[in-house]
Amino acid sequence: MPNSVTPPETLPTCHRSTIQTVREDLIQAVSKYAQPDYRKAFVQIANTFLPYLGLWALMIYTVLHGLPVWTTLLLAVPASGFLVRIFILFHDCCHGAFFPSRSANRILGYISGILVFTAYEDWKRTHVIHHAASGNLDQRGTGDIWTLTVEEYLSASRLKRLAYRLFRNPLVLFTLIPLVLFLVIQRFPSAGAKKRERNSVIYTNLAIAAIAVVMSLTLGFQNYLLIQLPIIIMAASAGMWLFYVQHQYADVYWARQHSWDLTSSGLEGSSYYKLPKALQWIVGNIGLHHIHHVRANIPNYNLQRCYDEVPALQAVKPLTIRKSFKSLCLNLWDEQKQKLVSFRSIRALPRLAIQAADA
Repeated sequence: MPNSVTPPETLPTCHRSTIQTVREDLIQAVSKYAQPDYRKAFVQIANTFLPYLGLWALMIYTVLHGLPVWTTLLLAVPASGFLVRIFILFHDCCHGAFFPSRSANRILGYISGILVFTAYEDWKRTHVIHHAASGNLDQRGTGDIWTLTVEEYLSASRLKRLAYRLFRNPLVLFTLIPLVLFLVIQRFPSAGAKKRERNSVIYTNLAIAAIAVVMSLTLGFQNYLLIQLPIIIMAASAGMWLFYVQHQYADVYWARQHSWDLTSSGLEGSSYYKLPKALQWIVGNIGLHHIHHVRANIPNYNLQRCYDEVPALQAVKPLTIRKSFKSLCLNLWDEQKQKLVSFRSIRALPRLAIQAADA
């Protein structure tokens, strides 16, 4: 199967039928991997939660025995990695993919959601919207990175362009914004949240507050912050980076509603972020994101096997770590060129166009 899938709406009827057949064949090929397994799930719980809690115990030991601060901060590095991995298990639960049981997914989703400062029901709803609209230029704004087209940027007010440039600045996008997102924004229900989602935010906030109070009373508030803040800051920043490179890279797919295609969005609008084996394990195979967007309910522990056994998925060009850093300078979607471009590239546009935008 080729890497590029032509949107069926733009093809003659006979070709649309062919594309539909390709889509159905691909879905059928990956369906057998969308089978949650209790044994694999509990193994992941053991090799993820136990090391995380163990590192917390060691960090508590360092603060209670007056060891140098750097020893506590050093332990926060692997702890933040395991917190990212906990978020991947949380993510699987939101898709109903981690356990065969819906109730088991919900229970673990709530528990892991407390640890990652994210309400299960509310995030689940917005993430489903993200999957349904990923790569759709006409349905941006929920669960995605703020992205403007060149035309939208040039026609925006100076204040909006300044805000957009500030938002897309790597120092802001991968440090300040993740911290605000996890510590502040996610303490409130998302727009359009219903009773169940609002309640999940309340329960999660109460549980986080209870943990903070207990830890403060036993360790001291400053010691609690010394442990919790470095972990959540590093984990949130790493998570933001992963989400960014999953949908912001040189050959990414974006389309207007009339030509948007779900299969193209999965295979071309979601990267295959090829990581070293150790990092791939820590992030729960989330780098195989193109597979996840083709079939969202495949458990993370089945993604690599799915990739290895389905040739169509191997046609997607991998995004390496070195190449992923180049995406930092890609800030705007050029609808004419059908690719992401940099702020610098639009300097070559006629001065009159920019002057008209400033007027």
